[in-house]
Order: sequence, then C-alpha cells, then structure tokens
Amino acid sequence: MNKRDFLKASLLVGVASQLPLNGESAAIKASKKHNKLKNWVWTNPNQKDTDDDLKTRYTAFKAGGITGIFFEADSERHFRAAKAHGLEAHRWIWTFNRAELLATHPEWYSKNRNGDSCADKPPYVNYYRWLCPSRPEVQQYLEQQVTDILSKDYVDGIHLDYVRYCDVVLPVNLWGNYKIEQTKELPEYDYCYCEVCRAKFKEQYETDLADIQYPEASLSWRLFRYNNIARVVNSLSAIAHQHKKLITAAVFPTPEVARRNVRQDWTNFKLDGVCPMIYHGFYKEKVTWIGNAVAEGIHFLAGSFPLYAGLYLSDFKNDDEIRQGIQIALKNGASGVSFFGNVTPQVLDILRSETTVAHT
Repeated sequence: MNKRDFLKASLLVGVASQLPLNGESAAIKASKKHNKLKNWVWTNPNQKDTDDDLKTRYTAFKAGGITGIFFEADSERHFRAAKAHGLEAHRWIWTFNRAELLATHPEWYSKNRNGDSCADKPPYVNYYRWLCPSRPEVQQYLEQQVTDILSKDYVDGIHLDYVRYCDVVLPVNLWGNYKIEQTKELPEYDYCYCEVCRAKFKEQYETDLADIQYPEASLSWRLFRYNNIARVVNSLSAIAHQHKKLITAAVFPTPEVARRNVRQDWTNFKLDGVCPMIYHGFYKEKVTWIGNAVAEGIHFLAGSFPLYAGLYLSDFKNDDEIRQGIQIALKNGASGVSFFGNVTPQVLDILRSETTVAHT
C-alpha cells in the first residue's frame, strides 16, 4: 500500500488566506531570525538501493541544496549514508493513524459521533485507523515509540505525520466517489466521541456533551480537541529535546484549514520546525496560493519556529512552476521547502539556484 495514495486524492478544500503578498510583514521579519535555510525530502528507504546508489543520490541532494531527509521507515544503512554525505537523517512516523494495535487494544481507537469505532468501521478507506488522543495509554504508547526511535545514534530527529484527527470533510469532487454529500459535518466522519473524550470534556468544561444539541458547532468541544492533539505533540517534543534531537511535523497547509478540517492547531505545537503540506493541486489552487498559505502560517507562528513549505512535485506542470513555487514560498517567509515526489536533477538545479539567490 502506498501510504499517501489516499492523501493525494482526499486532502480537504481550504480557503486561501487573504494575507497580503506584497511587502514584508512583521511576521515575515520575525521569521527571519531562523535565517538558516533548510530544505527537505520526504521518502521511503528502498532496501534495493546499493551503496553506490546512495552515494550518488545523497551527494546530488547535498549539492542541490537539500539539508535533510525524512525517512518513513527505519534503515540504518540509509540513515548513516545520508549523514555521511552531510544530510540530516530524521525518522518520519505516523502518529495517530496506526493499525498495529487493532488486535491488542481495540478500545484505544477513536469513535465517531454515531458511536462507531474506526477499529472495526474505518472511515473512507481501510487504513484509516485513528487512535484516541484523550487516552493516557495512547500518549504513553507514542512516547515510548518516539523514545525508542530517538535512542538510536543514527537518528537526528523525529518527524510527525497524521498528527491530527480524521478528515471531517472531503473535497467536493470526491463526494461522488464515496456516494456522500458533505455540505455539513456528517456524524460518521466526526471524531472522537468515545467515553474517555466525553468524560474528560465534562471534567474540563462542566458540560455533558450529550446536552449540546449541535456538538459539531460547539467552540469548546473544538478547542478541547485542538488541545488534545497539542498536548500529545508537546509531550513528544519534550522527549525529543531530552535526547537533544529535533522534532518537526507534517501538517495541513494553513492554520485555518488545519483547525477547521482535521482539528489540528499546529501553531500551538512546540516544535523545531513545521512542514505544512501546501499541495496546491489538492485544493484546486494556482501556484500563487503557496505564498498565501506560507504567509498565513508565518503570521500565526510569529517567529516561534521555522516553517518549511511542503511542495508536492506532481502538482507542478513544469520547471517554471516549480521555480515559482519555491520563490513565492521563500518570499513570504518560509525557511526552506520540503519536497514530496520525484526529486529529479532538474528540481535540484532549480533549488540550488533559488537557495543561492535567497542567500544573497
């Protein structure tokens, strides 16, 4: 299974930020305290790679302006080869979307507003199996996973993905595929309403969720879930920093889209960097929207940590568009970019030239 096949088709339609692209805002100036440009690649290590393959690839990455790699699986050989060629080697993990506990701990999985658990009734696709962040056992499990990964000397940091709730609404062009109409938040895609979430919400807000007529519209209930995700992320951040290693995350493209569509408030994460997946094609936006999304993220981060614009290379029609995407991301305050897709020599040439310009 290609773990991103579903994401390629089902990231949610967002509203492009209307923040100005002209001039240099105070937020962009604040972001420049992170004046060291970093550029990243998301990839899955291929065990068929020879040592010569890795030497050739990582030498080209370094020469082309790539700073580090997010590896989706553990491979000591790939990690050490990347480090030997001057690249940072970070482990990329799925955070809340995990299926390995279905047999041993089905009670740890999230329930939707109808009371159905994604342990036995996953939404949209079979691999959507979301753990409930309210459960202390889930947090402890993730903390142990991160501790084990960062204890390896060849791992430079941890990169969190799926660090959110399930998608509440899909793009309108996918409604026909799933025979659904999502003109409002439907209960079968709205998570998590398990007994632990309900009890903790009542404890914090002195309100029984069952007494709220329209929980999908409750601001307190949304805030509860934002904070649920942030609490776990920040506990993982503390572990990373105890190991003196970096922690970053792949997140939805703007703070507004992330909060509204997947209950993810990444501006309150305690990270060393964030990679918003600004995949303009998923949202039926033009390349210029990348600048809007970066500007919104920079504005709300207010210099707290660097933002690296996540670019999906298949969304670009040609090299000129790739160049434009990199330029507009950097112009609006990004501290670099992160590529998902086939990083060709042409892409590296473009990145090297734009990185050189950015340093002048």
